[in-house]
Amino acid sequence: MSTPAIFPRPSLVSVNGVTLEVFEAGQENAGNPIVFCHGWPEHAFSWRHQIPALAAAGYHVIAPNQRGYGKSSRPGEVTDYDIKHLTEDLTALLDHYGYQEATFVGHDWGAMVVWGLTLLHPERVKRVINLALPYQERTEKPWIESMEEFLGSDHYFVHFNRQPGVADAVLNENTSQFLRNMFRKKIPAAPPEPGMMMINLARAKVPLGEPLMSDNELAVFVSAFEETGFTASINWYRNLDRNWHILADADPIIRQPALMIYGDRDLIPKSENLTEFVPNVDVVSLDCGHWVQQEMPEETTAVILNWLKSPDAG
Repeated sequence: MSTPAIFPRPSLVSVNGVTLEVFEAGQENAGNPIVFCHGWPEHAFSWRHQIPALAAAGYHVIAPNQRGYGKSSRPGEVTDYDIKHLTEDLTALLDHYGYQEATFVGHDWGAMVVWGLTLLHPERVKRVINLALPYQERTEKPWIESMEEFLGSDHYFVHFNRQPGVADAVLNENTSQFLRNMFRKKIPAAPPEPGMMMINLARAKVPLGEPLMSDNELAVFVSAFEETGFTASINWYRNLDRNWHILADADPIIRQPALMIYGDRDLIPKSENLTEFVPNVDVVSLDCGHWVQQEMPEETTAVILNWLKSPDAG
């Protein structure tokens, strides 16, 4: 297991009507910004291995805990977590630092936000680097409605929406156990049934697979979610159908140079038509599961840096 990287101290930045906890490095590299967007159930700390490396390579690294996470604001309304609010937090963060555009890197839900940002505010995105979650095209019906039809009411995306508060309570009561079970390197031969996977993981007494991180690293995530609870972050899921409507009028084609990094053992399937929507994309697959940048930190960092130096990155 790799040694934890030195992680910068945060600052609190007021933007777009909220306060974001922001971890920043390479301030001396002003004019070359790169913004890292974490996933669920994570924290900006998930980028701990990439932040110092990108700063050393000449980038001004900006890694916020997005709204609902860490010491960032947790607004009370579910709709405060839709794609409009999440992306406007990022454009306002660029304004705060005096940047017109930046390279954006996202993992998991952070990737969903970066794809959405590029659709809604293309002039603010110079390049896209996303991990684990490929571009999600708009389905004929809203996303949760479509998932309920094809995957059933027990799928956790649907469950989060149709039974608000139920999963939140279970995860809040079992925070440490849930995160310890969630952050595993190897996918078990028989993974939990995906519908109720999150609740199953919260209740499972025997961890499945190899630990992803040290106890000290895991403690950062556990401490953050013990303080915030899970409702604010799960509210991101509760806006998927609302996001489907918000994105209806956006040009669906992403024209910026893009890098998509998959984990070959991730349960999230790879896109079969990525180049139809992201024509200028390069695709790299690593021998890991879902937590790409934490499972294979050195390899992920190298892929990102090599791509940024390549002619394909623009």
